[in-house]
Amino acid sequence: MADPNGFLRHVRELPPRRPVPLRLMDWREVYQQSDETKLREQASRCMDCGIPFCHNGCPLGNRIPEWNDLVRTGRFDAASEQLHATNNFPEFTGKLCPAPCESACVLGIADDAVTIKQVEADIAERAFADGNVTPQPIPEPTGKSVAVVGSGPAGLAAAQQLARAGHAVTVYERDDAIGGLMRYGIPDFKLEKRHIDRRLEQLRAEGVQFVVNCEIGVSISMRELRYRHDAILLAVGALAGRDTDVPGRDLAGVHMAMDHLVGANRVVAGRAPFAPIDARGKHVVIIGGGDTAADCLGVAHRQGAASVTQLDLYPEPPKQRDAERDPWPSWPNLLRDYPAHEEGGERVFAHAAFEFLGDEAGHVRTMRVSEVTVDKTGGRRVVNQVPGSQRDIPADLVLLAIGFAGSEEQPLLRQAGLELSGGVYECAPDWQTDAEGVFVAGDAHRGASLIVWAIAEGRAAAAAIHGYLGFATPLPAPVEPDSVPLTA
Repeated sequence: MADPNGFLRHVRELPPRRPVPLRLMDWREVYQQSDETKLREQASRCMDCGIPFCHNGCPLGNRIPEWNDLVRTGRFDAASEQLHATNNFPEFTGKLCPAPCESACVLGIADDAVTIKQVEADIAERAFADGNVTPQPIPEPTGKSVAVVGSGPAGLAAAQQLARAGHAVTVYERDDAIGGLMRYGIPDFKLEKRHIDRRLEQLRAEGVQFVVNCEIGVSISMRELRYRHDAILLAVGALAGRDTDVPGRDLAGVHMAMDHLVGANRVVAGRAPFAPIDARGKHVVIIGGGDTAADCLGVAHRQGAASVTQLDLYPEPPKQRDAERDPWPSWPNLLRDYPAHEEGGERVFAHAAFEFLGDEAGHVRTMRVSEVTVDKTGGRRVVNQVPGSQRDIPADLVLLAIGFAGSEEQPLLRQAGLELSGGVYECAPDWQTDAEGVFVAGDAHRGASLIVWAIAEGRAAAAAIHGYLGFATPLPAPVEPDSVPLTA
């Protein structure tokens, strides 16, 4: 049983961060691994409550109380087995997921929640270090072949599940390296790419094949793909960035956030000589308040920006849960500080851009902003300027990090006879689209979401494909296509 006094004897502690001056000199991960004593103390705060609501917050159904108690007692090998039983890539979620499980932690009702993410990531790291993450033996081939289009977490999770069931799996990626958004969209200071590479070694050893620089619908037609494989999974993500119609949007120096991140990450990976969008010596303004905006903030710091201002449309959220507005265990609206925010820059809330102003050469130099109020009554969002609050701020580089509009229009859509609905691919309860034998999972199905949802949907779609191919022995299917998370 769990330590009944652990949460009374130990306070919540996050893993140590590298000092700001040092981490700004490189692109290595910000967080350091906790020592074993600290980790076991944090795991001991888990109460093994009768009804673990952390399961409600986690779409994968991770066995959180079980592996917390195994860590508490120092049985890291068994903890790794429990963790990998429901999650193909716990080091990805442990580093990138915003942890809805922690928002649903029972201890969080009256105290600080258990550091579930920290324990999860450290279990995975220790499992690799101890040699406990090894390829599973390749089973007897089923004679069936599956194509996975897209190599993000949804596609990779599905590929691994299907390969372990004995199917021949080929993952097709239009970029020059496997990993999807994790490869070039996530900066190394959040996820060093060695984590992806060692998982790819495992997948290759389990029989998964990878094809890069291959855009389905261009390099290979959907007809040809359907001829080669018995089933197809579309895990192409939702990378269409949300744009703005603010006057001056066409000025040079106003860019989509992902263009900035991808260019910088390719340089770090050694696949490009220089970043096409470089913040060095520039006054940078980032429009948006989420993960992508924080990633741009960290990149701008490392590129040597002269100044960085982050604009958030909404008022500054509270630091603690409002029990009336966001009752436990729902996902609360809180002020979320990222490591990038302690590295510098100005964070401005309740402000919006109303015009980009440029020089004679057509390059942005100034942004006209104003304090705003946002009215959401009636299901519509109305942004109102606060009279007398308009001002100009320097802006040599503007990055739009205001969310994603859904999946991109791709040639494969038309060739498969599919259409996007609200920016995503629709599917039946068996994850199958209107095209026979073509399935969908991850952000392509639900819109831009959490990595934990991508893995959960990839696993569930793999189970559906396994059944479609005629095999009765079920694979784990943690979620249904129409699942609506309580945690948003």
